[in-house]
Amino acid sequence: MSTAFLVVILALIWAGISGNFSGLNLVFGGLIGGVAVLVLREALVGPRAFRRARRMLSLAVLFLYELMVSAVRVAIVVVRPDMSNAVRPAIVAVPLTVTSDAEITLLANMITLTPGTLSVDVSADKSVLYVHALHMVDRDAMIADIANGFEKKIREAFE
Repeated sequence: MSTAFLVVILALIWAGISGNFSGLNLVFGGLIGGVAVLVLREALVGPRAFRRARRMLSLAVLFLYELMVSAVRVAIVVVRPDMSNAVRPAIVAVPLTVTSDAEITLLANMITLTPGTLSVDVSADKSVLYVHALHMVDRDAMIADIANGFEKKIREAFE
């Protein structure tokens, strides 16, 4: 895809979002699109960009799936009459294989945004993430779910 074509597409998207297709707004959208293409030119070049986009989409789909499943689980816990049996809170130390600040932040935010879990803290050496769970049955299974789910997809997306 040529750079000029991409800038025109971004200008049209800008005009569509702003709801104003005047010439001045299209030029402004083109300027914003040009700056965006200039800043992101390394990420937009070649087949690697499509592979990364596919991996990011895979991560987003996993997050949406986990969001829906955990929302149903939390709803079931909330409507149960015997709350003392339904809630088993725990804080679990999850060993990290992601290393960069961006990867750790993304993982912590995805865990926090998923109902029933909350990222509490990261160790000083960035090797452990402490996660609070509303209902934990098996510590090792929870660690494996995080490692084989979000963490694996984040590592793939940042390769």
